[in-house]
Amino acid sequence: MQTNKPFLSARQLARCAMIAAVYTVLCLSFAPLAFGPVQLRFAEALVLLPVFGPEYILAGTLGCFLSNLLGSTLPDVVFGTLATLLACVVTYKLRNVRFKGLAIVPSLPPVLFNAVIIGIEIAVMFPDPSSSAPLWLACITNGISVGIGELISCTVLGVLLVKIVETNTSLRKVFLEA
Repeated sequence: MQTNKPFLSARQLARCAMIAAVYTVLCLSFAPLAFGPVQLRFAEALVLLPVFGPEYILAGTLGCFLSNLLGSTLPDVVFGTLATLLACVVTYKLRNVRFKGLAIVPSLPPVLFNAVIIGIEIAVMFPDPSSSAPLWLACITNGISVGIGELISCTVLGVLLVKIVETNTSLRKVFLEA
């Protein structure tokens, strides 16, 4: 008799819920920095966790969804969550690519997806009424602004988080045990 193994164990599901909750708390606690055209979401460091397993795709996406649902606008719930989902999937696919032992390459999808998707979202959905810049320039400007925040959150803090987890036996158990 064949039994169907669940996609996520109870432990993995609990870990996903905790990561999503931490993401949400970080965003809402630092709301003035986490939302708007200039974004510095410390919680985005957590979207590098898919380097440790596919269940973290769910954790990061759910955390982003809840944060945007509770602290932002409907377009951000849709487009921000989409950007995070795509970023987490590609981060997972790049999980084994390292530069000098660091997860720098897997940190780039969140930067790129958010810069492009959120940059366009802000320019189109929330145009600056005091600006006479063309839409394409607003998209680029907003994308650069969001991208800089993502570089800090993902490529600095996220890579550091991954390195700490990888080098600490106790944390490896917490993040990698099934």
